[in-house]
Amino acid sequence: MPLRINYNYESVSAQRNLSGTQSSFFKAIEQLSSGLRINKASDDAAGLAVSEKLKNQVRGLNQAQRNAQDGISLIQTAEGALNETHSLLSRMRELAVQSANDTLSNSDRVHLQAEVNQLLSEVDRIGNSTQFNNVVLLNNNTAVGSFKFHIGANAETTSMVGANEVSLYSSTLNATASGLAITTVSVSTQSSSNAVISALDAAVETVSTQRGLMGAMQNRLEHSIESLGVASENAGAANSRIRDADVAKAVSEMVRTQILQQSTMAVLAQANQAPQMALQLLK
Repeated sequence: MPLRINYNYESVSAQRNLSGTQSSFFKAIEQLSSGLRINKASDDAAGLAVSEKLKNQVRGLNQAQRNAQDGISLIQTAEGALNETHSLLSRMRELAVQSANDTLSNSDRVHLQAEVNQLLSEVDRIGNSTQFNNVVLLNNNTAVGSFKFHIGANAETTSMVGANEVSLYSSTLNATASGLAITTVSVSTQSSSNAVISALDAAVETVSTQRGLMGAMQNRLEHSIESLGVASENAGAANSRIRDADVAKAVSEMVRTQILQQSTMAVLAQANQAPQMALQLLK
């Protein structure tokens, strides 16, 4: 190979290889320090786009789980109040049955009526005051219309209306005295007591229906949380496979490029000495 002074091809080639090796070395360092294979768009443009979509999907699924949990909290609040209403109705029915007995005097029934009045007031109070996040739940709240629990990671679409939502219509939740058709409960006479028993039975049935609806919806939301959790895990795993660094591979690459850098620098030093050999010919 001829000796040249103005252009040292071997040195230029060694410098170019060293630059590429250093770039690979720093990339391996970046992956190991961040734990990510893709740190910027230039690392993998298509992979970054898919990864960002999956990351948003995971966050949406996690929020949907929290939405479902909030829905369960709302249902449990309402169902707990209805449980107490059930107890109050049962006690009123018990007093009505007692009042229907001919062994009681009118004065006895006055005392029974006093208790019934208090129980009825409590039923009405529970129906009008049971709230979740400052929203009344059990008085046919027409301002609300329905409680919608968004349990999907995406927005609703025209072709899939309701696919990401569970609705609990407030019109089905009316546990006030008027909603249960027991605005007046009279046990002051034997005949009125007999009539009231049927009305209280109907009220108990209404509350039972409402509680059954609550239970069914809570079960659905619990299953939704399970399925959302699985979906979130799978999306997270898919994102990890695309974006996360293979640590073993990155360490191997770092060691490889370290060795290459050292050997290239040694070769570069030798290549830079080549023009000096031309001087020896002039002596």
